[in-house]
Amino acid sequence: MSNQIELRHYKYFLAVAEDLHFRKAAERLFISQPGLSRQIKQMEEELGFKLFIRHNRKVELTEAGLYLQNELKNNFKRLEDIVNHAKLLNDGINGHLNLGFVGSAMQNIIPDLLLKFRNTHPKVMFSLNEMDNKQQVKALLNQEIDVGFVRIERVPKGLGIKALHEDTFSLVLPKEHPINITNFKNMAQLKEESFILFESSYSESYYEKVMQIFDNSGFAPLVSHSTTNASSIYRLVENNFGVSIVPTSLKYGFDLNIKFIELKNIKQRTTLRMIWNHENSNPILKNFLGVVDI
Repeated sequence: MSNQIELRHYKYFLAVAEDLHFRKAAERLFISQPGLSRQIKQMEEELGFKLFIRHNRKVELTEAGLYLQNELKNNFKRLEDIVNHAKLLNDGINGHLNLGFVGSAMQNIIPDLLLKFRNTHPKVMFSLNEMDNKQQVKALLNQEIDVGFVRIERVPKGLGIKALHEDTFSLVLPKEHPINITNFKNMAQLKEESFILFESSYSESYYEKVMQIFDNSGFAPLVSHSTTNASSIYRLVENNFGVSIVPTSLKYGFDLNIKFIELKNIKQRTTLRMIWNHENSNPILKNFLGVVDI
């Protein structure tokens, strides 16, 4: 490849590939549109193939251009990670780990893992991001996070997965609700209630298990509200909009006028799993996975 192609050419290419519009890309790059067009044309001449199909009012990537865009994005992300890791080492920090998690993982699983990891790696920084399951999978595939903690059973090719904790389900009721732990017999007692549940998009496998609880109890629930946020569920229950079913580990850390009844006698369980990208080159990730015995 010719030495006339420089790093800036690749950055120019990525800007046009993202916007698919030379004027918008030029404005974002703070250069003139004719200048940007010349740079891209020069790059194509040096490479020996077209990157874009130009129309009167739009631009499309060629097959080769699309491939180059994906590979450059991945490699620029890798380059950025290398530079950031070098900066951390310069500051006396051994590295950085970016974690995604569903809310229930923060109750005990993540704190316990971080404390265990810190015993042998005290100079590692952590970033913690509460995200739903689908957001974590996408972020891992794009290498925007290093590790995810999810309630799903399957992941796309290229991701690793390990079960960490099996959890029971619990009913969530307003504190003054007549049903309590002493007089609760089965779910059929609540068949006339409105239910507030996690959205099916939160996790299809999780949602299916909750529906199985209702199927085995002989009734279909009236779902009045759905959300991806546990605190929203609890606020709605507290204000008598309905009752709910959640993983038992989510009962901790909230001080609201609600109560929990653990459903110990049903077969359904929900499993918290850790997921990661096999292609992730963060040197700290391998050490973290070792703590979890992977």
